[in-house]
Amino acid sequence: MPPASPSIWIIVPTYNERDNVGPITDAILATVPDAHVLIVDDNSPDGTGQLADEMARNNPAIAVLHRESKQGLGRAYVAAFKDLIARDADIVVQIDADFSHPVRFLPTLLEPLRTGSADVVLGSRYVKGGQIPRWSLVRRLISRGGSVFAGVVLLMPYRDLTGGFKAWRADVLKGMDLGKLHAGGYAFQIETTFRARLSGARIVEVPITFEERRVGASKMSRNIFAEAFMLVLVLRFSTLFSGRRRTIASGA
Repeated sequence: MPPASPSIWIIVPTYNERDNVGPITDAILATVPDAHVLIVDDNSPDGTGQLADEMARNNPAIAVLHRESKQGLGRAYVAAFKDLIARDADIVVQIDADFSHPVRFLPTLLEPLRTGSADVVLGSRYVKGGQIPRWSLVRRLISRGGSVFAGVVLLMPYRDLTGGFKAWRADVLKGMDLGKLHAGGYAFQIETTFRARLSGARIVEVPITFEERRVGASKMSRNIFAEAFMLVLVLRFSTLFSGRRRTIASGA
């Protein structure tokens, strides 16, 4: 059973998000008043890290983790997971700093963890009720196709494997060998869900609306898609050679 008052930490990774970091943090804490926010800044040249430090000095619910350079979203999350495990967090949430993950859905993500009915919650654009209101058909096909490909190859039933709006019971993260995660970019989302499934974690999807970022430019690139494609194949072959094929196929 989850603790009566779990320690909830929401990770906000930043790189050149000075215009977003304050508003997104304020919105998070207004929506989930019992949460703490960990801002993970990759030495942003626009001063995001310095602004985050000022915010943390004025609010004990905010903490900042500085990294020396931009090494990819996955590496930022691994550093954050390790930091929050050391802080004895009970629940850990991933959210983008650019408002593409609307904070109004945070209670929906947290509810299955608060009640003890799930170990990992995926904010899904592709289950009933999920929406992507302003994407082109081509962008939808690429995103949905990536999730379908990963699901088929890795034998996972979830409809949105590439999304980054996720909530974790910290014990699941503790059970992962975080140092052995391969992905540095958005493929990290596929890999962590896959490894959670291998561990037997109870994973559920809840519908969300994905919105375009409010300020700044998207950090997506062709290299990110190529990394995701190759990672799926690597994970599949490594699982076959480790003798776990039967375990995955049976839904363990």
